[in-house]
Amino acid sequence: MMAELKSDVVTVLSQAAAAYRGEKATRPSAEILVNALLEAEKTAKQQRLNYGFESLIGKWRLCFATGTKKVRERGGIVLGKGLYVPKFVGIHISFSANIEQGLGKGEIGNQVELFPLLLKLTGPIQYTGKKNLLAFDFNNMLISLFGRIVYNKKIRSGKVKSEDFYSQPIAKLPFFAFFIVTEDFIAARGRSGGLALWIREK
Repeated sequence: MMAELKSDVVTVLSQAAAAYRGEKATRPSAEILVNALLEAEKTAKQQRLNYGFESLIGKWRLCFATGTKKVRERGGIVLGKGLYVPKFVGIHISFSANIEQGLGKGEIGNQVELFPLLLKLTGPIQYTGKKNLLAFDFNNMLISLFGRIVYNKKIRSGKVKSEDFYSQPIAKLPFFAFFIVTEDFIAARGRSGGLALWIREK
């Protein structure tokens, strides 16, 4: 899939991932990185790139994200500038498959670690492959302090009951629309409109 993307876009994204890992690479500015992500998203739509669910499986560290802001005069939402996540905050997302439930189904984990505190949310996912959409919902929260679990219970997400999750239309659920999936990094637009770049945790 990488060959489908322009080489300069691949270079920017690869540099961002390498620099964030602490390798010898120049870190692209937020503006350059946002433009590369937008170009990659445009290419994915134009070429109707499809990524398999198995290529998302694993643990990924959030490297860069943009917010969104409402703009009254335009009557819409525009991207914020975006920022690199500080190294002292570990924000990870993970995807695992559940073969028993069927193709494209499994679990998402989203955790934030700021020592000594760790907060982790988990729940079901479904990946349709169509437009590379991955829908999810969180139904369990775990809080750990100094490595000891102090809270681990089901939560009401306010969206749907877990047993009803797979019968819900994706449009009603939180989702990520992935437009780059490689061995080293993945990028997606969230339902709120923001962009995010994750690098594989090694």
